[in-house]
Amino acid sequence: MVVFVPEQGTDLVQRLKVSVASVPIPRHRLAARIAIVDRHIRLENEHDLEGVLATFGDHARYDDEPWGEHYEGRDGVRSFYQQLMAALPDLVIDVQRRHVTDDAILVEVMIRGTHLGAWRSLPPTGRRVEIPLCGVYTFDGDDQLAGEKIYYDRGTVLRQLGVFHEPQSVLGQISILATHPVTIVRALARKLKRG
Repeated sequence: MVVFVPEQGTDLVQRLKVSVASVPIPRHRLAARIAIVDRHIRLENEHDLEGVLATFGDHARYDDEPWGEHYEGRDGVRSFYQQLMAALPDLVIDVQRRHVTDDAILVEVMIRGTHLGAWRSLPPTGRRVEIPLCGVYTFDGDDQLAGEKIYYDRGTVLRQLGVFHEPQSVLGQISILATHPVTIVRALARKLKRG
């Protein structure tokens, strides 16, 4: 159990990077936020780029955390979605769960699509992807989207696209040998030295 002493509580919250809602927002505002997220995802599924962008407020932001990429402003967010929609022209987002707080809405979704367009310098593979993803939506003062931050496993995506292989698999072993010969030689030398 953590007990906050008023003069120390703020420092602890800041050190732990805990987000604490200062004042609960009224139910009608929560309903408006849920509606804008639902609309946003529906428009993503309809591949309506202009509609998706219209769900963002004046200071749009998109964070693709697995790649460490951050898109600022409407032009940045547009760039992200243009790449995504070109890479997966049959993109489907299936919401599994939604979690609503006073500060954010989190959605757990399943992303499905076929890699038919270039993505991150990878030419189209024609392969299907199906990845679990968590999206965190934040809001501006007008209850428009201020930002969307996504988390997913990069390795799963790359494996499904055929460009990543588990190290234990035959293709993984060949890949390691081809891309890390010095590391392999050092590992063999250590093994021989011990044996």
